Amino acid sequence: MDLHVIGPLALPAERAAVDAVIGPAESGWSGGDRNSRLDGHVARGGHAARGRRDLLLPALHALQDRVGQITQPGLNYVCKRLSVPPAEAYGVATFYALFTTQPRASAAAHVCDDIACRLAGAEGVCDDLARALGPAGTPARDGSMTWLRSPCLGRCELAPAALLTVAGETPIRVELAPIDAVGIIGALEAGLAGKAPADPPTRLATAYESVPQAGSPDLRLLARIGIVDPTSLDDYRAHGGYRALANAMAMGAEAATREVTDARLVGRGGAAFPTGRKWAAVATQPAQPHYVVCNADESEPGTFKDRVLLEADPFAVVEAITIEGFATGASRGYIYLRGEYPLAETRLLGAIAAARDAGLLGDDVAGSGWAFDIELRRGAGAYICGEETALFESIEGKRGEPRNKPPFPVEVGLFGKPTAVNNVETLVNVLLILGDADGVGGGARYAAIGTEGSTGPKLFCLSGNVARPGVYEVPFGTTLRELLDLGGGVPGGKGIRAILLGGAAGVFVGPAALDVPLTFEGTRAIGATLGSGVVMVFDETADMVGALRRIAAFFRDESCGQCVPCRVGTVRQEELLARLADGTQVRSRDEELVLLADVGRAMRDASICGLGQTASSAIESAFRQPELVGL
Repeated sequence: MDLHVIGPLALPAERAAVDAVIGPAESGWSGGDRNSRLDGHVARGGHAARGRRDLLLPALHALQDRVGQITQPGLNYVCKRLSVPPAEAYGVATFYALFTTQPRASAAAHVCDDIACRLAGAEGVCDDLARALGPAGTPARDGSMTWLRSPCLGRCELAPAALLTVAGETPIRVELAPIDAVGIIGALEAGLAGKAPADPPTRLATAYESVPQAGSPDLRLLARIGIVDPTSLDDYRAHGGYRALANAMAMGAEAATREVTDARLVGRGGAAFPTGRKWAAVATQPAQPHYVVCNADESEPGTFKDRVLLEADPFAVVEAITIEGFATGASRGYIYLRGEYPLAETRLLGAIAAARDAGLLGDDVAGSGWAFDIELRRGAGAYICGEETALFESIEGKRGEPRNKPPFPVEVGLFGKPTAVNNVETLVNVLLILGDADGVGGGARYAAIGTEGSTGPKLFCLSGNVARPGVYEVPFGTTLRELLDLGGGVPGGKGIRAILLGGAAGVFVGPAALDVPLTFEGTRAIGATLGSGVVMVFDETADMVGALRRIAAFFRDESCGQCVPCRVGTVRQEELLARLADGTQVRSRDEELVLLADVGRAMRDASICGLGQTASSAIESAFRQPELVGL
């Protein structure tokens, strides 16, 4: 299809950025040859041509990174190269929060003002930035820098946090945490000078600082963190790496899947679906090819466990998705990574390249004759893309809008083919199941950890008003009190007002729940959820009203707008909270709460996906415990 786009011609820099991703225009590139034209946006490795629409997000990232925005000429050039209708491409470019089609300063600081960062003083940081640089989103100084408010950046244990982006021929993307206004301004100035910020005044926190248990002999999922060099394949293999893949290949795909089934491993992203059943369902589908996808788009406020694994143990993720590919008969895997995780992107690209060079990916994986490779796709700031079908749409170069189910992904998934999707923590658990001795019986040994209904170790993201926030590994069945004790409790001897379990889509509980066992069945018994593993503590001085309003604003902003119950309900929910907080309601408080419950019920019953279905969960749970809210 030849699109005759009318408008200004793209600048040479824009054309070069796009060509670096999809190949030079004069080469007659056909979509099947990707081996040398991916520029870090997609992992190297070609595959059969299937059209070129799926390179739309990488091309838009290339434009944004190079010139700081997606200009009309640049977008026109992308449309011409990829044969995408301009209206559709514009719809994609304006869907994702990290993209902008409006002029923006080349250096931008995305400052988190979400729940955990609010507890750590983010509003004060924003106030200081407004005084020094002007309102959020406006060009400052000579117009070359700006700052923006951002939802959770996944660095809650080191709050407050920011993400620095500087456009240019060599773009800079750096996570900063903890940070203050002085440090942010210093980072912007350093970025404009072409330098990544360094100590002091800003500090690029490492993943090791996020694991207070690092080095403990009792760890399994986190055992390599702080010990193994995350950039070294040799070091990874010296500490047991790739033993699980060798075991899986020796026993065969069906036997490997059976061990995962025997382990009773369920998804760790919140849905808790049995992993072995999912793999077996994909493996038996007649349609070809099969795909596997690692969902590394953790965007739930308060969640950062996957980021720690991706940054500090990237080879584990690469090995685990390779095992998943082998078990399901897939020839290609995708890792869909949060756009706000630049260090994880660097580490994963390095791990994929090293594995390929060692023959552990490619046309003949480990000498088995089986061909399998991995592509890394960077998200662009859309919480909804954590939903598996919205993630597929995003990889395919579309707006991240969920699909109706059925059909389910195991039958009709990515590119319309059978697809297995698992999140990062789920996949790393597979290495524990298959990595001991010859792997035989590993499922039973794994199932002996934890409880009958919740097997294995579990990672929890502890943040908020706690002495030692971070990622903690404990067996299922550990109580909430025991987890908080590991984190040093609440600083200053203050009491606990509330604890948010499961993130913004989770549930608030009070101090009476401290002895609940952290299991699927234990939290279900008190009407709560483990969700994505968030445990966020609010002490007796915390602004609960502000936290609830921030949660409501988060869901309003992150709703994809596809279905009316969520699109309208999230707005009405936020408006209702504002009325209660400001004392401007026209109804009585009790009448407003009845309306809040009605809005929540409509979203739960009629929304297409889990975003709308859980958008009112935390807020309604807080109002069921009046002592938590103060309204």
